[in-house]
Amino acid sequence: MRFLLDANMPRSSGSLLRDLSHDVEDVRDVLPNGADDATVAAYAIARQLTLITRDFDFADIRNYPPKDYAGIIVLELPDDAVAAQVNQVLRSFVSKPELLARLAGRLAIVESWRVRFRPHEPTT
Repeated sequence: MRFLLDANMPRSSGSLLRDLSHDVEDVRDVLPNGADDATVAAYAIARQLTLITRDFDFADIRNYPPKDYAGIIVLELPDDAVAAQVNQVLRSFVSKPELLARLAGRLAIVESWRVRFRPHEPTT
């Protein structure tokens, strides 16, 4: 997959994703310093990159409709989570092909113990 790491993600997350054979761009390398959420969102949409962030603003599907994106992953972790903890949760998610397969056009809110997708999948 192709990912865009938001500026609030550890740089080591890029290495983790590359080690798992994913393509990664880092906001800090491709956008001006301090780029706002709208600029980050536009970049992800234009390049069809799945956004990975800890910014819960991106979980607001009214402002950031998941259908416009290749996917949005919001890691919901304590503010004091260190890079190793962030990367452990990220690795757990991206190492599961069945979760990645559900991501296109959807928001995944990823916690250490569960994943919630928005919008919900229809039940049959």
